[in-house]
Amino acid sequence: MLFFSFFKTLIDEQVIVELKNDMSIRGTLKSVDQFLNIKLDNISVVDEVKYPHLSAVKNVFIRGSVVRYVHLPAAVVDTTLLEDATRKEAASQASKIGGR
Repeated sequence: MLFFSFFKTLIDEQVIVELKNDMSIRGTLKSVDQFLNIKLDNISVVDEVKYPHLSAVKNVFIRGSVVRYVHLPAAVVDTTLLEDATRKEAASQASKIGGR
């Protein structure tokens, strides 16, 4: 759930999604769900020479299971908030395991 919550804070930000088939798509993040399926608007393919058939496409829905990486601008990532959330989730998981 940590990644889902984090990506929800990035709505309307410019991202690059790298797929497992080595295609990279740049666009504005419009939505993300609990399966990390991603909807991008105003897209462009990073290597348009290799994928010319996608030059007319303006928005895409990407299934979360085909995503390799999501590249984010450094300015939009609040590392302190992310580190705190990671610590809280780790502590929560540890207390569940220790409570058995």
